[in-house]
Amino acid sequence: MSGLISAVGTRAQSEKTVLVEPSIPLGRTTSGAASAAITEPRATRAALIGIAVLFLGLFVVLPLVVVFVGALRTGFRIYLSSLRDPDALSALRLSMGVALIVVPLNLVLGVAAAWAVAKFQFRGKRILTTIIDIPFAVSPVIAGMAFMLLFGAQGWFGSWLAAHDIRIAFAVPGIVLATIFVTLPFIARELIPLMQEQGNEQEETALVLGASGWQTFVRVTLPNIKWGLLYGVILCNARAIGEFGAVSVISGHVRGVTNTLPLHVEALYNEYNSAAAFAVASLLSLLAVLTLVLQKIVELHQSGERRSRKEGVDGGQS
Repeated sequence: MSGLISAVGTRAQSEKTVLVEPSIPLGRTTSGAASAAITEPRATRAALIGIAVLFLGLFVVLPLVVVFVGALRTGFRIYLSSLRDPDALSALRLSMGVALIVVPLNLVLGVAAAWAVAKFQFRGKRILTTIIDIPFAVSPVIAGMAFMLLFGAQGWFGSWLAAHDIRIAFAVPGIVLATIFVTLPFIARELIPLMQEQGNEQEETALVLGASGWQTFVRVTLPNIKWGLLYGVILCNARAIGEFGAVSVISGHVRGVTNTLPLHVEALYNEYNSAAAFAVASLLSLLAVLTLVLQKIVELHQSGERRSRKEGVDGGQS
């Protein structure tokens, strides 16, 4: 019996060797042929890269350069005085304050929505995902008009709000509501595919071992989604600070009270104060560049984590 087992093992090993060894050069040859088949000629690649660089240079880099040139054209002293203007500082405080309110709220709502969509099967799941995507499909101006029809003086709740001395339209609460609407999908849409890819096995294992729902989320789910969550928070914050359309309708453009940074830029430009307008716009551009840098850092961490996870899975299978 032992000789039979030994013979079977030897035969299996020899078959494995025969099957594996020729597959190495064959795989390389096939990969090389496929790579050669899909590779464009050098002239075509150069033309495509040149078109892409030219397009990005004209529509992304050049406008940023124009903003900073216009901001510093009258001198650095005037540039600083434009940023230190009380109305500019008020707009900056309002934009940052709205972001500090909107981002945590969207963080909670986004995680809850992503958890429900990715981890559970229930009736109406497609309706929920459609509702999450509505802000992407609806124009921000339309969203602002909808909030005006709800909370404006002539809106559905306008008389009740006026009777109780509550101001939403043309006030900070209206700006917060409009910004929450336009930024709602960013965190949820970043987390849903990530959670679906990871599956439920780790959470189910933790629950079987006696962990509570909160312990499972904090110790299992959150570490697995932390980089995707941070990526969604960065995008949500960038949109909250730079939102114009919905906020423009609901804010009332009250200088020093309800003007955010984008609205303040528009007000200065309409008054032909281009130096101050470009100065404030350069501040928004710097925030955008900082957001881009943070986004790339998070992307690098995400790709590194996925690579290490894949290597761990491959190592476990081998």
